[in-house]
Amino acid sequence: MPDISIEYKYSGTDVSGLHKWKDAADEARKKLIHKTGEGSEYLGWVDIPVDYDRDEFDRIKKAAKKIREESDAFVLIGVGGSYLGARAAVEFLAFPGRIKDAPDIYFAGNALSTDSIARTLQAIGDRDFSVNVVSKSGTTMEPAIAFRIFKAELEKRYGKEGAADRIYVTTDAKKGALKTMAVENGYEAFTVPDNIGGRYSVLSSVGMLPIAVSGADIDAIMEGAERMRQVCVENPFETNPALQYAAFRHEMMEEKKQVEVFCIYNSSVGSFSGWWRQLYGESEGKGGKGLFPACVTYSTDLHSIGQFIQDGKRNMFETMLYAENSNIEMHLEVDEKDLDGLNYLAGRPLSQVNRIAVKGTAQAHADGGTPNILISYPKKSEHTLGQLFYFFEFSCGVSCYMLGVNPFDQPGVEFYKNNIFKLLERPGY
Repeated sequence: MPDISIEYKYSGTDVSGLHKWKDAADEARKKLIHKTGEGSEYLGWVDIPVDYDRDEFDRIKKAAKKIREESDAFVLIGVGGSYLGARAAVEFLAFPGRIKDAPDIYFAGNALSTDSIARTLQAIGDRDFSVNVVSKSGTTMEPAIAFRIFKAELEKRYGKEGAADRIYVTTDAKKGALKTMAVENGYEAFTVPDNIGGRYSVLSSVGMLPIAVSGADIDAIMEGAERMRQVCVENPFETNPALQYAAFRHEMMEEKKQVEVFCIYNSSVGSFSGWWRQLYGESEGKGGKGLFPACVTYSTDLHSIGQFIQDGKRNMFETMLYAENSNIEMHLEVDEKDLDGLNYLAGRPLSQVNRIAVKGTAQAHADGGTPNILISYPKKSEHTLGQLFYFFEFSCGVSCYMLGVNPFDQPGVEFYKNNIFKLLERPGY
């Protein structure tokens, strides 16, 4: 059995109630496994936990070790799927006291804000740093602009040859602007697989290099993903959480729900929710179909939009992700005066209070007409993270095929890009 489990107590249904979606979910699963559905040329991620490039994986570990030894700061330049998965992993696994001697990791190339780039350069200061730029083409505007700026800073500090030793590119194996730059300047290059789209690429070199730089055990991540792959591919509907999650989302759509609110109970999982949002929003939102993916962090957001979720328009449901156990434990001590009235909590683990908040919130929102499911995992670890990444990717592919959309294209994204190029008077637009 997987470590990921789903609780339906607050959803208004259960596994037996979702059984009407079994045949559709199984058919969608077959399309993923046998690569017979629309967009099948981008299904390389389905088998990557058991069929990844071991030689490149070893090169990733060596490069990460080198970066950790010679750099105090590391900048990952990418946008969308080129950085969201890595950022999710780095923050998910960076609980205090766990990993030492890792460089501070910064994320750039995901916006066009001058302030953002300037703040990153200021934060790096005069410390030694290295850069990993991730782009299939090398011409995507946001990362391309950031790379020019950080490359210039590296060359200013270390000279052209010294800078080349600190620049790592993850790009197309054979073509593109970034590949050409890598060949001409001697940058170490890793491959963006042709058969894996950006938002499904975290378990490839796209995500593995920066995750390894953070000090995380990327072997354990892949082992977790392999375990979840076995469950997703082989388990029947009744014991397959990925098929059940896809089915539940379609049950909600049938009930006229339009918004899925993805809820987390730990701020360090915030970037994971951002990764989830792109995965489902960009994969499913086509042809007037799909659920709008929204993200909240509880209990913080219970004090900002909790009123709306509890008592506003009934067009949403919630998917709550939480850990059964905390990696770090804290307890309240008895206070002699007890002016805040919290002595009744003295001695209890704070993680227990957080878990109770999950159940209390779920019950309150269900009573208010917002159904929800609880997706839990034992605690934060590389093995768990690998399972979570694969679980949501596989379930997303199933859900999209059930909906009748191609999970792997994003035609609407090109519209804003073309408009920007026209307004900037780029040649050819």
